[in-house]
Amino acid sequence: MKHLLLPDIALFVRVLELGTFASAAEEVGLTSSGVSRVISRLEDRLRVKLLHRSTRKLTLTPEGETFLRYAREMLSVAEAAEADVSQTHGRPSGHLRINSGTAFASHKLSPILPKLLARYPDITVDLSVSDRRIDPIAEQIDVTIRVGALNDSDLIAIQLGTVKRVIAASPGYLADRGTPETAQDLGGHNCLLLKGFAHQAIWPMYQDERPVDVKVSGNLTSDSADSLLQMAIAGAGIIRLGDFLGEAAIQAGRLVPLLEDCHEPDPQPITALVVPGRQQIPRVRTFIDFLKAEL
Repeated sequence: MKHLLLPDIALFVRVLELGTFASAAEEVGLTSSGVSRVISRLEDRLRVKLLHRSTRKLTLTPEGETFLRYAREMLSVAEAAEADVSQTHGRPSGHLRINSGTAFASHKLSPILPKLLARYPDITVDLSVSDRRIDPIAEQIDVTIRVGALNDSDLIAIQLGTVKRVIAASPGYLADRGTPETAQDLGGHNCLLLKGFAHQAIWPMYQDERPVDVKVSGNLTSDSADSLLQMAIAGAGIIRLGDFLGEAAIQAGRLVPLLEDCHEPDPQPITALVVPGRQQIPRVRTFIDFLKAEL
């Protein structure tokens, strides 16, 4: 088999990211037919068909899906090698793409990112914030930060810390609706829930020193943990949230911790997920080390 050319591999990946030959052609300064010839050359060298072509869309073959995964890893390794040998005066540089949930981004990342950029002025950052699950490989994210248990993944997982859950409500809500004294009392209260995660409506508690799962409900859901926090502070109901999210409000007396003697805080990892190969890129390695130190 003839050797694969890295530019051909990079173009194949870019075609899939942009969705059409025309978009990739415009970006790299080729014609659509020129891009098609490059992909055909790649298929000839691999002796497999990578793409099903139609006038409307491009679809990966099973072999194409497998090759795409390896192609992205090869490009990441190449980028890491280039960055390692060419970084200016030994300083990490380049564009760092980060994804995080809204709560962690607002309460942990946003306060410390200026410190990172001041320390490493050759790094630029693109922070995308979303509480939906994304595909870091498809969206070309360098570091994805997740709070909670992880599903099986091909990504490299690096634990940064631990988060515990707390149950809390505002003084105004408690004055109006009363303070729950036992786990079963939660059934009579309005509980605020994160949308899209069914397990969020099951709160782990203890009753007579035995673990029990208490199903809760309420009239407010949101796909933003930060929005739920603000609604809890405003007196909308009882919330169960990560300790880093409620820390400032509890210290300020805007939220009151509840049921501490019978609530299971359910410690969960804070994890950085990195596409294989990208962990060796200096800016990614530097960011991970920075997070470990700061968190």
